[in-house]
Amino acid sequence: MDRSHRAKHWQLRTRTLELPRRPLLMGIVNVTADSFSDGGHFLDPSGAAAHSEKLAIEGADIIDIGGESTRPGAARVSVQEELDRVMPVVEQVIKRLSIPISIDTSKAAVARAAASAGIEIINDVTALRGDEQMLDVVRESGAAICAMHMQGTPQTMQQNPHYHNVIKEVLEFLRLTRDKLIAAGVSQPRICLDPGIGFGKTLEHNLTLLQNVWRFHELGCPILVGHSRKSFIAKVLGDGPTDRIAASIGISCALAAQGVQILRVHDVRRVREALELFNVTSTPALTLPTP
Repeated sequence: MDRSHRAKHWQLRTRTLELPRRPLLMGIVNVTADSFSDGGHFLDPSGAAAHSEKLAIEGADIIDIGGESTRPGAARVSVQEELDRVMPVVEQVIKRLSIPISIDTSKAAVARAAASAGIEIINDVTALRGDEQMLDVVRESGAAICAMHMQGTPQTMQQNPHYHNVIKEVLEFLRLTRDKLIAAGVSQPRICLDPGIGFGKTLEHNLTLLQNVWRFHELGCPILVGHSRKSFIAKVLGDGPTDRIAASIGISCALAAQGVQILRVHDVRRVREALELFNVTSTPALTLPTP
């Protein structure tokens, strides 16, 4: 596959992100009590805003703020509770930081409020299937959209996930999602796609996707991968959430070699350092595998 298929820009609400050879880093800020890795750490708005600043100093290119856990089996929260969690953080972070801010939500009301406050990106793990009004918010706000593949819901997704061909099926889902967004008036440069590592996939599905993520460049949109500290790593190594940093870094370098444009990570400084060295020591003529 020719690297010319790889998207080189992502159009946000008020600016355009250049997508260089090294992946951009989306720093994770979970304003939740039950996220799998850092739940409860940043429930206080001031603490969450301070953590956002820390990630920016460490080199995050984007900050992604979320108020509802999407770990397997996570309970839903109400619109009002999610707004109460994220909006004080969004408002503080937008005042303090110049880098783009993303809202991680599947609720249209939350996305609308965050867009009005100035966020640049809506990151929806349901690919706009969770709320029928989300498409209107994306279209009217001008925000960029990251749409993710998930089989089932966070409550059901790990109950025997099944695919005949995981690459083909996830690729086709994302292709259809892209086409529906374009048909509804969302321009392709605003669309980012995420294969959904850990969302309705077994260990084998996750590894197959990570090995073949270069194939998703044919969709012509930036590709985002969220692999950081996820439980499939423990199934390979047998460690806990806070012990998965080295493994997450290793996967980050493997994804960089496949031209992935955006990595959603917890450990920004360490991943950035690894990618900087990867970038300066790997050959500029690096090419993607041929199908």
